[in-house]
Amino acid sequence: MTDKIASVLAQQIIDCKCRPAVEVEIRTVGGAIGRGAAPTGTSVGAHEAFVLRDGNLSSYGGLTVHKAVRNVMEVIGPAIIGMDVSDQQSIDQKMIALDGTSDKSGLGGNAIYSTSIAAFRAAAAAQGVPLYAHIAKGTIRTVPVPCFNVINGGDYGDYVQAFNEFLIVPYGTENVDHAIEMAVAVFQSLHDVLQEHSRSKPRVASSYGYAAPSDDPEEVLTLMQRAVDRAGFRDAIAFALDCASSEFYDVESATYLLKGSRVSSREMISYTKRLTERFNLVFVEDLLDEDDWAGYQLAKKELPRTLLLGDDLTVSNLHFLQKAQQLQAIDGFVLKPNQVGTITEAMEAYRFACESGLVAVPSGRSGGVVDDVVMDLSVGLQVPFQKNGAPRSGERIEKLNFLMRASARNVGCRMFDIRPLLRFN
Repeated sequence: MTDKIASVLAQQIIDCKCRPAVEVEIRTVGGAIGRGAAPTGTSVGAHEAFVLRDGNLSSYGGLTVHKAVRNVMEVIGPAIIGMDVSDQQSIDQKMIALDGTSDKSGLGGNAIYSTSIAAFRAAAAAQGVPLYAHIAKGTIRTVPVPCFNVINGGDYGDYVQAFNEFLIVPYGTENVDHAIEMAVAVFQSLHDVLQEHSRSKPRVASSYGYAAPSDDPEEVLTLMQRAVDRAGFRDAIAFALDCASSEFYDVESATYLLKGSRVSSREMISYTKRLTERFNLVFVEDLLDEDDWAGYQLAKKELPRTLLLGDDLTVSNLHFLQKAQQLQAIDGFVLKPNQVGTITEAMEAYRFACESGLVAVPSGRSGGVVDDVVMDLSVGLQVPFQKNGAPRSGERIEKLNFLMRASARNVGCRMFDIRPLLRFN
């Protein structure tokens, strides 16, 4: 039985960093309701779907999205009203055709993506099931291991920590509630370790983790290991890195920023290899620039003790994933549906990754919202692990509660056992 789209509404809301975002609400003839909002990231790849903003500096510093909202109300809505809400592919293809550009700059990737999510949620609501159950087509057996971004890089005045995220991965349990409890304990332990190290209260960074206390990634990981050891979880918690190296890449010299100096792609790989030999790293994400394909090919050969993930390199885009697989450049990719702009395209990328033996790691964005569709994808697709923020701030805590609820509501559900994927064992 089909349920057709009856109305499409859009408005401007704000994300967790108080930046304007597009929210779309779809209602069906049968009374089902679905809402979707497009998040934004701090590290944004050059090949991501275009985020349409107004540029009016007198309001939210130019970040308002009223043009994108109008595009939903005046262009997208009239075109999809009457369509079968369960036909996600047709809805998304209709919007792509209406936009008519390669990067969704015509209508705005944020307008298209928010509508795509709203339709996805309305289809699940029409069936009377959670979205993750709609994705899984039934009950779930596992929930992913959450990976926590506990220390954030950035420019801190007297030094710059070029690596963007330092994560802990509580893999040594079958119970997601216990994994979250371990992560919270380490995060609290880390506060004390950092305070002792700096002799001052640790700063909260823009992504709500602690501000990196040094420009040396090895020193940061050493402090994290100390916090893990104090909490008593040495054999249960590993680490991961998101280098986001495109942020500090210099195109003219083809060099990267590392510990205050400029280094080559090969030197960056060599340094990271030493880190993987000293610390247990589940994955290293965006080690190199988004266009440094030759560097990624070398890195994959040189880093056997960790998974090499693409994010800005692949932007959840089937074309880039196919290229990465052909070149044998990565072991997996970070799945952020808003990068490509529709649920259909993100799912195509995911299916290709599965068929090609690549690991898919769903992730929210730093400018997130409470009801993030990435959580439903993580649980519904039953992926091994996913990226979360620090266990601090409402929308990040809600993601953790989402995992615990999903696990509790599906009898026999356990946390995914990622040990067969670990390269450092």
